[in-house]
Amino acid sequence: MSIIYKIYGYIRVSSKEQNLDRQRQAMIEYGINERDIIEDKQSGKDFNRNGYLTLKNSLLRAGDTLVIKELDRLGRNMDMIKTEWQELQAKGIDIIVLDTPILNTVNKTDLEKKLISNIVFELLSYMAEKERIKIRARQAEGIAIAKNKGIYKGRKKIINDNFETVYKEWKDNKITAVKAMEKLGMKKNTFYRRVKEFEGIN
Repeated sequence: MSIIYKIYGYIRVSSKEQNLDRQRQAMIEYGINERDIIEDKQSGKDFNRNGYLTLKNSLLRAGDTLVIKELDRLGRNMDMIKTEWQELQAKGIDIIVLDTPILNTVNKTDLEKKLISNIVFELLSYMAEKERIKIRARQAEGIAIAKNKGIYKGRKKIINDNFETVYKEWKDNKITAVKAMEKLGMKKNTFYRRVKEFEGIN
């Protein structure tokens, strides 16, 4: 009996307010069935995401293909992405990056896959990390200029000793976001801004 290999799509945004439609449409246009598109609305700071963990540990098998829209859907920094890429390759899973076809490993020889991992992939990951550093530097420069002009007052920090505890309860699905806001005395926009700051989202 012949083995049927599957193609899965993985899409991710960093918060519940962001929209996955652009990535989902790209997967559908590529030919992936909607039921095989796994999604997360969670930060890429680590790989402790329910959708991705289910995909990696329960669905993907050797010979299957993982499709992502952009490289940074896997993670936010070079080392994390590199490690995860290598783990997927070690499990015999091919990877397609729609926005960067040069990284695709489907129908490549072992030597070609190794070259992608060790050279091209390393270079592109480095460039992505360098771009993030550049953006942060521009932001810092903009703030410095505004301060010199006396027009930057800074964001007023909300001090709440219970935030980490309430945040964990919310992330563990023990309480709703609305309940978390009530416990912290925060409005919706303030709460999610504080969440992003806490998770280190740029």
